Amino acid sequence: MTDPLHRELLGLALEAARRAGELLRDGRPADLAVAATKSSPIDVVTEMDIAAEKLITGYLSEHRPHDGFLGEEGASSEGTSGIRWVIDPLDGTVNYLYGLPTWAVSIAAEQDGERVAGVVAAPMRGETYHAVLGGGAFEGDRPLRCRPPAPLSQSLVGTGFAYVQSVRAHQAEVAQQLIPRFRDIRRGGSAAIDLCDVAAGRLDAYYERGLNPWDLAAGDLIAREAGALTGGRPGTPPSRELAIAASPDLFGPLQSLLEEYGAWHD
Repeated sequence: MTDPLHRELLGLALEAARRAGELLRDGRPADLAVAATKSSPIDVVTEMDIAAEKLITGYLSEHRPHDGFLGEEGASSEGTSGIRWVIDPLDGTVNYLYGLPTWAVSIAAEQDGERVAGVVAAPMRGETYHAVLGGGAFEGDRPLRCRPPAPLSQSLVGTGFAYVQSVRAHQAEVAQQLIPRFRDIRRGGSAAIDLCDVAAGRLDAYYERGLNPWDLAAGDLIAREAGALTGGRPGTPPSRELAIAASPDLFGPLQSLLEEYGAWHD
């Protein structure tokens, strides 16, 4: 049986993600503008990212005023309850800016540093993925399970590329070496959705260098609760250095290839 507190946190995350998703879907202006850039001119933040994060933090603070926050658009507070919310109000900002449908709201709750609940809402797909620690992963009411074993050569693998040009160049070199080893590679533009696609069996595996905690917090929990293995370099958890999610039989071979090809460094 899952912890009642974790279920409470999940319920709040589901409602906050629903509200933020509706704001982003229904409120997207036709003349959407770039409000700022982050790591490079390609890495944009829109006015809608900021509005969605304010909506999420406001809703969660109203119900749990003593919790902490870590948000992509600047929300940061320690809190006193032992609970911290890790929020990406709009994962896939460039997709959103261009009118592409692959973007999501990602909200995870951590208890004393451990992820215990996660929600990834993808409004343009009409899908909401969620999980609590030890309770399995779901899309709506549908249980999720990662794909059954398949050879690496018959695997569909997702990835992403950083916004800093020098980093992207090396990532492209790694991908060039990997492509002949897989069925194919996909680049969707939203780490949160890619992780959920592993959970749902739509991808056999996913890897990326350069993710921040808010990019992977919810999706990592959802993938693991769907039976996938997640990690970084051998013996380490997913991190900015490297994040991997894969069905159990593929995880080791993929991790070995990524180590061999230097996917963990620039």
